[in-house]
Amino acid sequence: MRIDENEVYTTQETQQILKVSSSTMMRFIKKGVIHAAKVGKQYRIMGKEILRLVSPELEDTVGKIYNKGRHWLHEEVDV
Repeated sequence: MRIDENEVYTTQETQQILKVSSSTMMRFIKKGVIHAAKVGKQYRIMGKEILRLVSPELEDTVGKIYNKGRHWLHEEVDV
């Protein structure tokens, strides 16, 4: 499936693209991992947000933050 950065996607369409559950999709939105606009009672997501989420640069950034936090946690536990 081709993702158009200027297309607007529903949460269900985004779930299918990312292959995640509805609860994970909502968690992504609530935590700000993916930016969404609320229209009425539903969320809409721009294609560029989906592309940003799956980009290697973001994955690398998230990995570095995760490892930094994990390292900090292990230092605290080892003391």
